[in-house]
Amino acid sequence: MKFYATLPPGLEDVAAKEIVELGGEVEEIRHGKGRIFFSGEKSMIPAINHLSRTLERLNLLLLRCSVESLDDIYREVRGLDFSFIRGSFAVRSLRVGEHDFRSLDIARVAGQAVIDSFMESHGERLRVNLSDPDVILRVELVENELFVGVDTTGDDAMHKRWWRVYNHPAHLNAAIACGMLRLAEWNEHERLIDPMCGSGTIPIEAALMARRVPNKREFAYRKFCSKKFEWEERDVRLRLFGIERFRKHLEGALKNAENAGVLDTITFIQGDALKMRGEYEVIITNPPYGLRIYRKGAIERLYRNFIIAAKRCMNQDSRLAVITSEYKILASAAEDAGLQCTHERFVRYGGLLTKIMVFKL
Repeated sequence: MKFYATLPPGLEDVAAKEIVELGGEVEEIRHGKGRIFFSGEKSMIPAINHLSRTLERLNLLLLRCSVESLDDIYREVRGLDFSFIRGSFAVRSLRVGEHDFRSLDIARVAGQAVIDSFMESHGERLRVNLSDPDVILRVELVENELFVGVDTTGDDAMHKRWWRVYNHPAHLNAAIACGMLRLAEWNEHERLIDPMCGSGTIPIEAALMARRVPNKREFAYRKFCSKKFEWEERDVRLRLFGIERFRKHLEGALKNAENAGVLDTITFIQGDALKMRGEYEVIITNPPYGLRIYRKGAIERLYRNFIIAAKRCMNQDSRLAVITSEYKILASAAEDAGLQCTHERFVRYGGLLTKIMVFKL
């Protein structure tokens, strides 16, 4: 079967390795575009939805072709076989590039093509249900390339984790958090700390990754795929730590970790990241960088003081991974402190261009 997955742009190579680990054969990586095309068995549908840490959505690819107009979209979609749909459907559309029509027009035309195709082959009209469909069809036009797929994940992408009961106002996308864990090459035998942990995303995801706990959400594939998902979790004790300055967020992190079932292996502490102590093999964090939260000068002081504090807790094998949009300030602070940047990459986080940087002594 042919698939395409979407993810935060910038982490394509990291996610591709994960796809291979889960049994897929990668055919094309759209670097910087947040798309990976691959093939695999039907069993990958539940496996990837529940076990992938870095992807956001898995689509079963029905069609990939070039088009120039809405008429082309109608003709290509109508030529597909939709006999697999049982019940209702909805079209979710996306348009990237310059066109003389909107994404809503794509959804309208593609939806009519699906209805007409099914009517012609089965003699009945498919039911449209925009709020709770049995099948979600993704019809996406990127420049002049059309993609039609069956969304096996659902309207809520994979990064919206099942365990999150408390939302920090600036919590990190869980898929990016797991990408950072992979880029820092953290393993379960190492001490890991997030000194600005917010609602606990990074240590919680580290614990779930090490214990191989699946994403326990109800995904869209359950409505049309009878393939059962089975997986054995691991019972391992880890040395994970999180520091959070504000009591409200710390209590939220505790609730999230408890809901995820990993509170027993994470030590959360209320405190100041600039006063962190101890020695850690891996330090990963998502510091403040929005101007609505900190002034520019305050961010520079925070980063410089944080880098000094982090360096105190590092040994020759330690790695420090940070994501920020203020990467120039971070790079300057790290260089002045004598840290070496061993890896850096841009990652699109929502509408913000950020950079993940990894440092060593």
